[in-house]
Amino acid sequence: MVMKHDPSTTAPTGLSAKFAEPVADYLEYLQHERGRSENTLRAYDVDLRNLGQFLKDRAQDPGLKQISVEMLRDWLALLHESQISRTTLARRISAVKNFFAWALKHDLVDTDPALRLAAPKKERRLPHVLQPSQIDRLLSSEPSDLSATAAQAEPPSGDSETSAEAKVETKPDDAKARAVKSRDKVIAELLYASGLRISELVALNVADIDFERRTLKVLGKGNKERMVPFGKPAERVMIDWIRSHRRVLAVEQAEDALLVGVRGSRLNVRQAREVIATALRSLGDTSASGPHALRHTVATHLLDGGADLRAVQEFLGHASLATTQLYTHVSVERLRQSYRQAHPRA
Repeated sequence: MVMKHDPSTTAPTGLSAKFAEPVADYLEYLQHERGRSENTLRAYDVDLRNLGQFLKDRAQDPGLKQISVEMLRDWLALLHESQISRTTLARRISAVKNFFAWALKHDLVDTDPALRLAAPKKERRLPHVLQPSQIDRLLSSEPSDLSATAAQAEPPSGDSETSAEAKVETKPDDAKARAVKSRDKVIAELLYASGLRISELVALNVADIDFERRTLKVLGKGNKERMVPFGKPAERVMIDWIRSHRRVLAVEQAEDALLVGVRGSRLNVRQAREVIATALRSLGDTSASGPHALRHTVATHLLDGGADLRAVQEFLGHASLATTQLYTHVSVERLRQSYRQAHPRA
């Protein structure tokens, strides 16, 4: 059975209930039955809303059963004209195909109009990878060095918590400022040590850490749990943070969160991302700009060091081995560059 909703509360603004209502049902299905993340749900909402607006404006606002493949192709033509990226186009087509496949399964349509829609092949750009020397500089910095630049960074507008973080940095002798610096060291060290997604990192609880085995219990995409190892340097900075500094920031609302903000609640993704972006900018010799660069880097370094591809897949929490194989291309490309630079007959 498909869940029914009050269209006044679920229908996206500007869209008719006859399209918005099944979309709301579908998003609930993705959330509660498939365990999709908030980011995934937001992307599906944006993509399906885009189609719904097109149908309302250009196709006389048909009901779900009246939507034809011709209408969808007209929508695609408009997307092509808008010159959106190939990645965004592929994502929107995928969202629409998945939505109509679900609608057919639940008898909301008689046939699937999106069945024959062809998605463009995604551009597989090789991810940017930091050199070992850059990682050494990033992680060997004292906590005060890692966070010093963050004090000068302009916080994202509208994020009062991030603004508070920046203000704390201006008082280097304050216990709260020292706690922030210790926490930021954990963020950088743990992202490289364990290759976590930034959302996985901020979701960690203290109880998820097994210091005896040096492993983390990580809840990844699709609510899939995995055990991820970490090394002695990460162990040292986490112990220092938990024993000496976490209590300075944490309040009751933080519960068991490993990483907390200056107002005492769990650190959010935006704040953690800004810590890493600032630290990477401070290196001065890399175009890497966010936490995913550290995930790319640890994967490539593991493969360069001879790690098994399947083991790296499990380490990163990739559902498909093909995703992990991208990093083998990075390793090969790095080898080719070294060969061209060093071999006399390259």
